[in-house]
Amino acid sequence: MNCIIIDDEETSREIILYLAKNNPNINVLETFSNATSGIKYLNDSPVDLIFLNVSMPMFNGFDFIKTIKNPPNIILSSLDKSFAIDAFEYKCVVDYLAKPITQERFNKGVEKALSIHKEVIPPTLENKKKEESFSEDSKDDLYVSIDRRLVKIDIPSINIIEAKGDYIFLKTSSKNFMVHSTLKKIKDKLPQDYFFKVHRSYVINTKKIIDIEDSSVLIERDVIPVSRSHRKELLRRLNLL
Repeated sequence: MNCIIIDDEETSREIILYLAKNNPNINVLETFSNATSGIKYLNDSPVDLIFLNVSMPMFNGFDFIKTIKNPPNIILSSLDKSFAIDAFEYKCVVDYLAKPITQERFNKGVEKALSIHKEVIPPTLENKKKEESFSEDSKDDLYVSIDRRLVKIDIPSINIIEAKGDYIFLKTSSKNFMVHSTLKKIKDKLPQDYFFKVHRSYVINTKKIIDIEDSSVLIERDVIPVSRSHRKELLRRLNLL
């Protein structure tokens, strides 16, 4: 799971980062010393999990949860155990870690988040059949390097690939991946019949398009811009009535 850490204490951020590196299910994308920076990051970069300190000055963890729309799974942490009761009033909170945090307790929290994450968007029988049909005609596995590990991604499950500086953001229906690569390098490894570059920063899986407007397409809940130079070719590829 891709995650971020938000904690105003540098030592606490370093400890959680250390614990996360010892857990193979966690990929830390960024760390933040305040909630505001975390919110700005989430506006452009969705994550699967947030490690969030409750007791932050000015803008605490609960303020953060109330501010963001559709928050991902959150594991709260604090030196003060008294916040635990209030914490579980929020559906997005999957666990509460009392500091100091041990590796064993950290791993239990991650297990809870992982089990919930897998249940969020269960594959339907129809989607599964589509993906199996898709994979019969192409190599359906893509291996990417994340935190010195090779992670296998099912190509038919990829919805969107977005360029973000020196990194590529791969988004599927259930997981998101941040990979150090270029858009062209990733695109060249994908089936050209199904994946199409609609913008200088975006490649999409045309099988996942729900709706098309003049200058954008809708894939699940994401609105992706389509440049003028690519719109005509995109429409040509689709099965229009």
